[in-house]
Amino acid sequence: MAPALLLVPAALASFVLAFGTGVEFVRFTSLRPLLGGIPESGGPDVRQGWLVALQDRNILISLAWDLGLLLLFVGQHSLMATETVKAWTSQYFGVLHRSLYVACTALALQLVMRYWEPIPRGPVLWEARTEPWATWVPLLCFVLHVISWLLIFSILLVFDYAELMGLKQVYYHVLGLGEPLALKSPRALRLFSHLRHPVCVELLTVLWVVPTLGTDRLLLALLLTLYLGLAHGLDQQDLCYLQAQLQRKLHMLSRPQDGE
Repeated sequence: MAPALLLVPAALASFVLAFGTGVEFVRFTSLRPLLGGIPESGGPDVRQGWLVALQDRNILISLAWDLGLLLLFVGQHSLMATETVKAWTSQYFGVLHRSLYVACTALALQLVMRYWEPIPRGPVLWEARTEPWATWVPLLCFVLHVISWLLIFSILLVFDYAELMGLKQVYYHVLGLGEPLALKSPRALRLFSHLRHPVCVELLTVLWVVPTLGTDRLLLALLLTLYLGLAHGLDQQDLCYLQAQLQRKLHMLSRPQDGE
């Protein structure tokens, strides 16, 4: 294995790639649909029925392409999270196995965003065209997106962002502290095994709350909603643990500070 210090640049490179991809994902899911305007008119709308659109070869090709990109991302994200693959990456990449997972996820998401095919002439499920909705609906969506992203970033920090990105594993390895997960309680480990995406509700808000829901956006929202739903397996024990942790943190914040 390479000297411990040589692992740090690899982990940092993975982090930078993931961070840049996250910024690009905010643009892809929020800024583009909120500031990109209304799709071209002239395509079949919902009143004409979706069957008209499904007979359009160009729309079908674009839908199939976008679906393939999403399945590539979902497949990578799920396959590399299986115990078999994690055991293999841990064996050959050691402490960098989490950084490898993060980097591969970022690359898969980059492929989705860079090669995504918009369908401006496809049917639209809903859109805000007339006043005052054309002014107030985009503004409301913008506010909800800002709140959702702030909540997402806050939750990621609470859920140990450094560990999620693979930085903490390398840091502990360099200092000889072992595996960070080994220091967590069994209840926390059980929760992490069930809750792969701690920002489900906020991401669903970002995906669905848009002023115009076109064909390609509907495909993106539907598939990622299904994936997020299947990725969660919380039970009563997990909810009790989350409630206990929240109460503990609130109690710590409510304690008077020394010297006051």
